[in-house]
Amino acid sequence: MRTSLCAGFIVAAQLFAVQPAAAAAPNSVVEAVQMPAWVERGGASIPLAPGMELRDRDRLRTGAKAKLLLKMREGSSVRLGENGTLLLDRMAEGGDRVFAAALNVLQGAFRFTTDVLQAQRRRNVNITIATVTAGIRGTDVWGKAASDKDIVCLIEGKIEVQRGQEQAFQMDQPLSFYIAPRGAPALPVAPVDPKQLEIWSAETQIAPDAGAAQRGGKWKVIAASVDTQADALRLYDALRAAGYAARILPVSHEAKLIYEVRLEQLPSRAAAGALAGAIRGKMGVTEPRVSK
Repeated sequence: MRTSLCAGFIVAAQLFAVQPAAAAAPNSVVEAVQMPAWVERGGASIPLAPGMELRDRDRLRTGAKAKLLLKMREGSSVRLGENGTLLLDRMAEGGDRVFAAALNVLQGAFRFTTDVLQAQRRRNVNITIATVTAGIRGTDVWGKAASDKDIVCLIEGKIEVQRGQEQAFQMDQPLSFYIAPRGAPALPVAPVDPKQLEIWSAETQIAPDAGAAQRGGKWKVIAASVDTQADALRLYDALRAAGYAARILPVSHEAKLIYEVRLEQLPSRAAAGALAGAIRGKMGVTEPRVSK
């Protein structure tokens, strides 16, 4: 239990300090997050926020109706759908400028997309979707670790796919998919129906104005304005435990000091309003306000 507002700020700063402008680009950074979502690191479970730099062995989790967008060092995007778990590992860029990473999708829907401008850049990314591993060399691939099966859908490019000790094979036909049922033979690769692809894509895509925070967002939700540090910390702790990256800011109001508990980096008034509606009546939040 923190004993002061200052202590709370120190803990957060130590865990996720912003790197100096001159520092090397991070291997992975949170671009946008539709909360609740957490990173599990060093025995702690911390709510994810835009701009947060990620490390090897970070385990990312999303809750119900939550989604996550990461930017990798070489320009690719990684998306995780609701109730998902993703383990990051072995992220590095060698002297030959080949970016490498091992991404383990333990649960939920996932998408890896190469930036158009970086499509020709060399990379060595292996994505494990529960029992299936896909070797990425520059592509657009969607996958899902479900309770009864694992799915890999190649949208563009090519991948090498292998389940367990089975023979590896290459998928190089765009808009094709592969299903590996648990405890049963895998199904042959087949073309994906456009409507099915649209449904799958929506599982990982953050909808505009859905209440997601993103880097550079100027709007905020003030969950509450309270008179004491103790009240502010109580709400702060409740929000963060529930996967919402709350901050506390002391502000002067009518000649006295009050404490605002905020959720920041919302890209629009509509997005802030959606988030305010999502937390209203929960975690001790009664009347959240939208502000810029």
